[in-house]
Amino acid sequence: MAYLSERVGAQIKLRREQRGFSLTELARRADLGKGTLSNLEAGRGNPTLDTLDALARALGIPLTDLLTVQPTGQVTVVRAEPAPHDEFTRQFLARVGGGRSLEIWRLHMPPGDVFDGVPHTPGTVEHIVLVSGSLQAGPTDAPVDLEPGDLVAFPGDAPHRYIAGPEGADMHFVFATPTLG
Repeated sequence: MAYLSERVGAQIKLRREQRGFSLTELARRADLGKGTLSNLEAGRGNPTLDTLDALARALGIPLTDLLTVQPTGQVTVVRAEPAPHDEFTRQFLARVGGGRSLEIWRLHMPPGDVFDGVPHTPGTVEHIVLVSGSLQAGPTDAPVDLEPGDLVAFPGDAPHRYIAGPEGADMHFVFATPTLG
């Protein structure tokens, strides 16, 4: 149970910091004591659902975001699953938690084109699904080779790069940026 308390506490702290709230400010917004919030963030509490709900509301996120560990600062790759052409199929690619502003883009890069992305707002995560062609994308120091249907998600607040393959690349982007206040 302590492990779950630590994970929930880490999510509370992460979301608070993403919004730029102090402990005092979030405690006030959630109608909790500052000491109680500090203990929760440190994984030393056993919050009720009512307490977690109050925190989620104060943070402007769904309650499930406090209960779901979402990797931050990591690169996630989801490879396309083969799909028969005569059957309906679906594949879960990623969940973007609440408390984020989403931008969805379509991008085409000509063959061999290189684009260096500028770091975005802290906490931003980029999700790219390659539609056609080939692409190398991700953190500048560790880009990932993608084939059509693959997804890569990586921290958009660090230097990153996209390199189109010899046939160019068509892709869809989702930028998930933390919202404030």
